[in-house]
Amino acid sequence: MLPARPADGPAACPPLKSERQLSLGPDERHDSGLDSLKEEDYQRLVRELQDIRLDAPAGARTQGGPEPAWKLQLSEDGDTFLHLAIIHEEKALSLEIIRQAGRDPAFLDAQNGLRQTPLHLAVITDQPEIAEMLLKAGCDPEIRDFRGNTPLHISCEQGSLRGVGVLTQYCQQRHLQSLLQSSNYNGHTCLHLAAIQGYLAIVECLLRLGADVNAQEPCNGRTALHLAVDLQNPELVSLLLRHGADVNKVTYQGYSPYHLTWGRSNSIIQEQLRQFTMLDLQMLPESEDEESCESESDFTEDELLYDDCFIGGRPC
Repeated sequence: MLPARPADGPAACPPLKSERQLSLGPDERHDSGLDSLKEEDYQRLVRELQDIRLDAPAGARTQGGPEPAWKLQLSEDGDTFLHLAIIHEEKALSLEIIRQAGRDPAFLDAQNGLRQTPLHLAVITDQPEIAEMLLKAGCDPEIRDFRGNTPLHISCEQGSLRGVGVLTQYCQQRHLQSLLQSSNYNGHTCLHLAAIQGYLAIVECLLRLGADVNAQEPCNGRTALHLAVDLQNPELVSLLLRHGADVNKVTYQGYSPYHLTWGRSNSIIQEQLRQFTMLDLQMLPESEDEESCESESDFTEDELLYDDCFIGGRPC
């Protein structure tokens, strides 16, 4: 708990939580989480956090003076004091730490063992007010975690429209365009992740902000429209078409979104795409395996001649 302040300053922070009450279950979290701690370790951590007193207020330190002790402390997982306060959902304490840290990118953008910054954790634990203050303090929203996700990737995957709104509203324009274009280590943009989860409001929000509706996964070339067909989501297909999705964009194997409707039960999606798809992209492309089989079908095994075989370094 923070020391009491003068009457004209903000109220003191409330005591730390003594129970493990989190907004998300352990299976939904990507941070270290409280459930990863043994009970005795958790109680010790609570006592340590209660005993910590922040040093002088922001700006009180002389230039070139030593950093306050709480800025230098790290847990076994590489979490700073700010990481821990956010993980434990101590909102008042987190906001106070950010205020006293000032515009210190080395501290605000510190990454733990999972390459997560405090902003990642604020998004994971669904604390948009903390995310907003971190962005206003100058943190970098483009830093990636161990999966290549920026905080915006995580917010889109979790379906947090409020989180997406905070991240896109309070980051600088140069950051926003980069965030909308970047792919995580699975090759997914924020739009891909929102489309995969079927979050229509987030998809529309991203498109209005300038996300590329025809962005392709680098691994196989699927667009959000391909994903919508794969997921048999007619509402998502309609939304993407209204925002200019290219129905004639093909994957690296040559498949259009219409090709993916073959063998699927949803005829509505097939009709949505048929009227816009070129005729030559409505028929399935021939398989390379079939072509190779046809080319070899004229020869029997005995008739195939090999003149490049060597045994013991001598031609046969």
